[in-house]
Amino acid sequence: MEFLELKDFLDYKVEQYNKPNFITNDPICIPHRFSKKQDVEIAAFFAAILAWGQRKTIINKCTELFERMDNAPHDFMLQHSDDELKGLLGFKHRTFNDTDLLYFVSFFKFHYEQSDSLETAFLAPKPIFREEYLEEQPLKGKKGYASAACMLSELEKTPPTERALNHFRSYFFSLPDFPRRTIKHVSSPMQKSTCKRLNMFLRWMVRKDNKGVDFGLWNTLKPSDLICPCDVHVDRVARKLGMISRKQTDWQTAVELTRTLSEFDPLDPVKYDFALFGLGVEEKF
Repeated sequence: MEFLELKDFLDYKVEQYNKPNFITNDPICIPHRFSKKQDVEIAAFFAAILAWGQRKTIINKCTELFERMDNAPHDFMLQHSDDELKGLLGFKHRTFNDTDLLYFVSFFKFHYEQSDSLETAFLAPKPIFREEYLEEQPLKGKKGYASAACMLSELEKTPPTERALNHFRSYFFSLPDFPRRTIKHVSSPMQKSTCKRLNMFLRWMVRKDNKGVDFGLWNTLKPSDLICPCDVHVDRVARKLGMISRKQTDWQTAVELTRTLSEFDPLDPVKYDFALFGLGVEEKF
């Protein structure tokens, strides 16, 4: 298809799938059951992390999980007793088991005792100005102080979402008792993963529109910063439409796809996830 023809086609598919009736059969229905911000964040995070396999199974397992927390996940994270923790034992979805779950609970307790939003977990520290590296230098005829070293971190051109995901993984596993087996459940661009689940979670939290699907609760990352979740369906459809040239499927593939989608809408490229996913799953494109 030519550029404008493809854009019109994808825009039409976005309108078709980015609407409330999409929610019912998608894991995003899980956080939509909650209204408290922190409950939405926690429910969305688990729904994204557990999002592999049949969507019906994912929804059922998330429903089971939050029933074990009396459908009050934020209160559970902060106030659970040892006996209530025992109520999580035996939970399992694919390779995610109760060992992983108990560490996730430990992390959420640690984080929410310090912050009222999960958004801060994705915010990398700002660069530090290193005064000890200042040197006296002539600046436009006057003496001044500058240094090539004092703000080296400012030279880093890592895109915002990549930086956020790398920071989050490091922070998530910063507690001293994390199980080695749990590492596989939280990916980052540093592992060259597509980070499909976390990119999907960020889409839910960051994208803002009036369609009633994505939540748009967070404001630091912008919709234009997001990277398209690149699962097998999106990857297949995007390749058929000529949007991906990279042979393997990894982080750079997701970046390449997002760059292509930015040509259609630079302010909100990831809205086309609705189109590509819908074409792949619902229409077997």
